[in-house]
Amino acid sequence: MGQPVDYYAGEPERWLATVGDISFSQHWVATPTGTYPIKDTMWTVADMSHYSESISTAGVVLCIIFVWFCLLGLLFLLMKDRRYVGYIQVTVQGSGFFHSTLLPAGGPQTMIGVTQQVNYARTLAAAA
Repeated sequence: MGQPVDYYAGEPERWLATVGDISFSQHWVATPTGTYPIKDTMWTVADMSHYSESISTAGVVLCIIFVWFCLLGLLFLLMKDRRYVGYIQVTVQGSGFFHSTLLPAGGPQTMIGVTQQVNYARTLAAAA
Protein backbone atom coordinates (compact mmCIF):
# COMPACT_ATOMS: atom_id res chain seq x y z
CA MET A 1 0.00 0.00 0.00
CA GLY A 2 1.23 3.43 -0.86
CA GLN A 3 1.17 6.65 1.05
CA PRO A 4 -1.97 8.86 0.92
CA VAL A 5 -1.75 11.38 -1.86
CA ASP A 6 -2.76 15.00 -1.41
CA TYR A 7 -4.56 16.17 -4.49
CA TYR A 8 -4.14 19.76 -5.52
CA ALA A 9 -7.59 21.30 -5.82
CA GLY A 10 -6.49 24.39 -7.68
CA GLU A 11 -6.76 28.00 -6.68
CA PRO A 12 -9.48 28.80 -4.14
CA GLU A 13 -12.22 31.07 -5.40
CA ARG A 14 -12.10 34.75 -4.54
CA TRP A 15 -15.08 36.29 -2.80
CA LEU A 16 -16.60 38.61 -5.38
CA ALA A 17 -18.69 40.70 -2.98
CA THR A 18 -19.76 40.92 0.64
CA VAL A 19 -23.17 42.06 1.87
CA GLY A 20 -23.04 42.44 5.65
CA ASP A 21 -21.73 39.10 6.90
CA ILE A 22 -22.68 37.22 3.71
CA SER A 23 -19.92 36.72 1.14
CA PHE A 24 -20.30 35.11 -2.25
CA SER A 25 -18.17 33.90 -5.13
CA GLN A 26 -19.09 32.45 -8.49
CA HIS A 27 -20.02 29.07 -6.97
CA TRP A 28 -20.26 29.55 -3.18
CA VAL A 29 -22.07 31.53 -0.50
CA ALA A 30 -20.38 32.00 2.88
CA THR A 31 -22.33 32.86 6.01
CA PRO A 32 -21.24 32.70 9.67
CA THR A 33 -22.79 29.20 9.83
CA GLY A 34 -20.87 27.76 6.88
CA THR A 35 -20.21 27.72 3.15
CA TYR A 36 -22.92 26.55 0.74
CA PRO A 37 -23.32 26.28 -3.04
CA ILE A 38 -24.80 29.38 -4.64
CA LYS A 39 -26.89 27.31 -7.06
CA ASP A 40 -30.65 27.57 -6.43
CA THR A 41 -30.33 30.23 -3.72
CA MET A 42 -33.03 32.83 -3.26
CA TRP A 43 -31.96 36.36 -2.30
CA THR A 44 -34.28 39.02 -0.87
CA VAL A 45 -33.79 42.65 0.13
CA ALA A 46 -36.15 44.58 2.41
CA ASP A 47 -35.83 48.30 3.08
CA MET A 48 -36.82 48.91 6.70
CA SER A 49 -35.53 52.48 6.86
CA HIS A 50 -37.40 55.75 7.03
CA TYR A 51 -36.76 59.43 6.55
CA SER A 52 -37.66 61.91 9.27
CA GLU A 53 -37.58 65.69 9.24
CA SER A 54 -38.02 67.98 12.24
CA ILE A 55 -37.31 71.55 13.31
CA SER A 56 -33.69 71.95 14.33
CA THR A 57 -32.88 72.65 17.98
CA ALA A 58 -30.43 75.33 16.90
CA GLY A 59 -33.19 76.96 14.84
CA VAL A 60 -35.50 77.16 17.86
CA VAL A 61 -32.76 78.67 20.05
CA LEU A 62 -31.79 81.24 17.41
CA CYS A 63 -35.46 82.11 16.86
CA ILE A 64 -35.97 82.79 20.58
CA ILE A 65 -32.86 84.99 20.70
CA PHE A 66 -33.47 87.00 17.52
CA VAL A 67 -37.26 87.34 17.58
CA TRP A 68 -36.90 90.21 20.07
CA PHE A 69 -34.62 92.16 17.74
CA CYS A 70 -36.54 91.70 14.52
CA LEU A 71 -39.29 89.51 13.20
CA LEU A 72 -36.86 88.01 10.71
CA GLY A 73 -35.72 85.79 13.58
CA LEU A 74 -38.77 83.67 12.83
CA LEU A 75 -37.02 82.51 9.67
CA PHE A 76 -34.75 80.38 11.87
CA LEU A 77 -37.74 78.10 12.40
CA LEU A 78 -37.33 77.02 8.79
CA MET A 79 -34.10 75.21 9.69
CA LYS A 80 -34.76 71.48 9.38
CA ASP A 81 -32.98 68.48 10.84
CA ARG A 82 -33.15 65.60 8.34
CA ARG A 83 -32.38 62.03 9.39
CA TYR A 84 -32.39 58.76 7.49
CA VAL A 85 -32.59 55.92 10.01
CA GLY A 86 -33.31 52.21 9.97
CA TYR A 87 -31.91 49.04 8.48
CA ILE A 88 -31.79 47.10 5.24
CA GLN A 89 -32.43 43.38 5.63
CA VAL A 90 -30.74 40.94 3.26
CA THR A 91 -31.67 37.26 3.35
CA VAL A 92 -30.29 34.29 1.46
CA GLN A 93 -32.03 30.94 1.42
CA GLY A 94 -30.83 27.77 -0.20
CA SER A 95 -31.03 24.04 0.09
CA GLY A 96 -30.73 23.38 3.82
CA PHE A 97 -29.79 26.86 5.02
CA PHE A 98 -31.22 30.30 5.69
CA HIS A 99 -29.36 33.42 6.78
CA SER A 100 -30.49 36.98 7.38
CA THR A 101 -28.42 40.08 8.07
CA LEU A 102 -29.22 43.72 8.86
CA LEU A 103 -27.24 46.62 7.42
CA PRO A 104 -27.54 50.17 8.78
CA ALA A 105 -29.06 52.54 6.23
CA GLY A 106 -26.98 55.69 5.99
CA GLY A 107 -29.09 57.19 3.24
CA PRO A 108 -30.98 56.33 0.06
CA GLN A 109 -27.70 55.48 -1.69
CA THR A 110 -27.15 52.59 0.74
CA MET A 111 -30.25 50.78 -0.52
CA ILE A 112 -29.16 51.27 -4.12
CA GLY A 113 -25.72 49.77 -3.48
CA VAL A 114 -27.06 46.80 -1.51
CA THR A 115 -29.68 46.07 -4.18
CA GLN A 116 -27.00 46.10 -6.89
CA GLN A 117 -24.87 43.61 -4.95
CA VAL A 118 -27.85 41.31 -4.32
CA ASN A 119 -28.82 41.48 -8.01
CA TYR A 120 -25.26 40.41 -8.86
CA ALA A 121 -25.60 37.45 -6.47
CA ARG A 122 -28.93 36.54 -8.08
CA THR A 123 -27.26 36.58 -11.50
CA LEU A 124 -24.51 34.25 -10.27
CA ALA A 125 -27.08 31.93 -8.67
CA ALA A 126 -29.06 31.73 -11.92
CA ALA A 127 -25.93 31.04 -13.97
CA ALA A 128 -24.62 28.28 -11.66
